[in-house]
Amino acid sequence: MVVDELSDETVDRLFHALADTTRRDILRRCVRGELSVSRLAEAYPMSFAAVQKHVAVLERAGLVAKQRSGREQLVRTDPDAVDRARRALDELESAWRGRVDRMARLLAEDPGTEAPDDPGTEENDTPEGPER
Repeated sequence: MVVDELSDETVDRLFHALADTTRRDILRRCVRGELSVSRLAEAYPMSFAAVQKHVAVLERAGLVAKQRSGREQLVRTDPDAVDRARRALDELESAWRGRVDRMARLLAEDPGTEAPDDPGTEENDTPEGPER
């Protein structure tokens, strides 16, 4: 699947990164402004190295960027990356809606299949019409 300029690999990295609660939280925190990795690590009950790994996954997915500022590495969110994830979801939704619409048309065209809204198919109907 290619979403605009996104390859399958890129989409996979995006959704892998977003699949983790901690990484989504890091992303939310960085949307509000740049934070150092050490500042981020203070917010989680895990090691500094574990937070660094989460940030690295987000960075590989293109959701955040790190920039060195003195001894610290500042993490900031790339708003365009979040938009790419939204577009990928929109394309998936469009594909599934198209499939559902095609199935509905095929079922409507099949003479052996009656439409679900057709009231003439009640179990108590006889060839002469509904029982009274």
